[in-house]
Amino acid sequence: MLWRLSREAIRYRTLYVIAILSTLLLTAVNLTAPKVLASMTGIVERGVDREGLRRIGFLTAALVGLYLSRILFRFLSNYLAHKAAWYLVGDMRTRVYDKLERMHLGFFHDKQTGDLMSRVVNDTRDFELLYAHIIPDTITNLVTFCGVLIVLLVMNLKLALITCAPIPLIMLSGVIFSRKVRPFFRISQKKMGELNGKLQDNLSGIQEIQSFGREEYESEKVNEKNFEHIRAMLQALKLSAIFHPSVEFISSIGTILVVGFGGYLAYSEGLHVEDIVAFLLYLSLFYGPVTGMANLLESMQQSMAGAERVLAILDTPCEITDKSDAVTMKDVKGDIMFENVSFSYGDDIPVLQDVSFHCEPGKMLALVGPTGVGKTTLTQLISRFYEPDSGRICVDGHDVSDVTLESLRRNISPVLQDTFLFNGTIGENIGYAAPDASLEEIVAAAKAANIHESIMAMPDGYDTLVGERGLRLSGGQKQRVAIARAILRRSPIIILDEATASVDVETEQQIQKAIGNIAGEHTIIAIAHRLSTIRGADKILVIEDGRVTEEGTHDELVALGGRYARMNSIQSSAAAGII
Repeated sequence: MLWRLSREAIRYRTLYVIAILSTLLLTAVNLTAPKVLASMTGIVERGVDREGLRRIGFLTAALVGLYLSRILFRFLSNYLAHKAAWYLVGDMRTRVYDKLERMHLGFFHDKQTGDLMSRVVNDTRDFELLYAHIIPDTITNLVTFCGVLIVLLVMNLKLALITCAPIPLIMLSGVIFSRKVRPFFRISQKKMGELNGKLQDNLSGIQEIQSFGREEYESEKVNEKNFEHIRAMLQALKLSAIFHPSVEFISSIGTILVVGFGGYLAYSEGLHVEDIVAFLLYLSLFYGPVTGMANLLESMQQSMAGAERVLAILDTPCEITDKSDAVTMKDVKGDIMFENVSFSYGDDIPVLQDVSFHCEPGKMLALVGPTGVGKTTLTQLISRFYEPDSGRICVDGHDVSDVTLESLRRNISPVLQDTFLFNGTIGENIGYAAPDASLEEIVAAAKAANIHESIMAMPDGYDTLVGERGLRLSGGQKQRVAIARAILRRSPIIILDEATASVDVETEQQIQKAIGNIAGEHTIIAIAHRLSTIRGADKILVIEDGRVTEEGTHDELVALGGRYARMNSIQSSAAAGII
């Protein structure tokens, strides 16, 4: 995984090379300073004369220079590493988001929005910890450790070997710690994602929570998710609280051994005080990297846990992509053909079975039937949000699997039952489908959608803010804004998914008028439960249990006396106030 992550960071190699060189020079300064201090101690020990005083002055100036250069090297090391790391974080966030944008709709069926947001924002942030702290500090510690070890071996082989005695035990404890702690960090990251998911759900559904008096219940659920994350983190911190003092204790044993054995050597072999002072100064530099690596192990496990979640998204294959020889659709008229199409969502339960029909350009095709029989799925197959299990779907004679997704979807504009509006102005939402559209074009689309007068009645007109998900607009207003958005795109195919399902009769009439304004100019696929919306459709398909059971115009189906006729009779009676 580290190798994989290093390949992600290679684009910032210049910053990293300068940062690493600065780190190496900083380490060299840290290795040189104790030797200078030891030399000054030796001069003082032997007695200070004029020559000794001159050398002390020279060494003092050298120390000042070393400490000043340490400021420069530390700045370059820290800042450039952070700069490269945060640019990498930004790149990874964009890459993960871009990957999510390209995923097929089925990918999101079992995912929480909040968890995906956590992966994009929180988990990618751990890359900064890895590249700005862990990797530079690891290099510093390794170079310092190796450099000090060489110096100690040259100074006194026996003391150096005594110094190294605790190292194998520290390494073994580090390996055990790493294996034990990463699962808890992995669980902690997962629980953080679940907490974000719960918060996102609750804040989106705050009206329902308050309406049904479920504040206390939801508070308990959020508290439960919150402390699941905290408990997982505390498990990891408990291991850390055991591991780090253990490393410090083992390191202190090494220091005790050196001090004790050094005293024996001073007694038996006449080891100079200057050498003992130098050895003790270097000893602190020797065990510093060892304990530092122990601290880095904890941060690394946390970063790796986050990296696993990020790479899991990046490594997920996109099931719906362009073929290598996909063609770009041009001058689309809107001819739609289904040939023996069957589809299921992967659970072996068929949603559509052997569906065939033809819709000519500029005609209106209506889909009716009970809830859950596959009407919406059928329209999503046209846009290739899903792939059919069998059969062909053609637009203007092109199999949709043989054309580029961009050119296919550019020619289809949806108006969904659950209309989504972005948190901006009405003008911005209508113009979302055509970013280069002028205000005049936006107004023309609004007029065609029969929403212009309602917009002008608002205090700020087209600059009226709609709120999150269009909260400040009524259901009918949102639907007509969505229709205006679809009209502005000038797509030859428009899909209306229950455009009048949740509006009053007056608003329904306004939406019907808007549909009438675009009829004949676009191929319209309309899903409707209210049959009054689609009476004028050129063809109506009745779908039951995933199959087309009836087909014809409104009058033909009423005369047939089947399912459609019964639905029409019930709705007509309801409208007349009989039932």
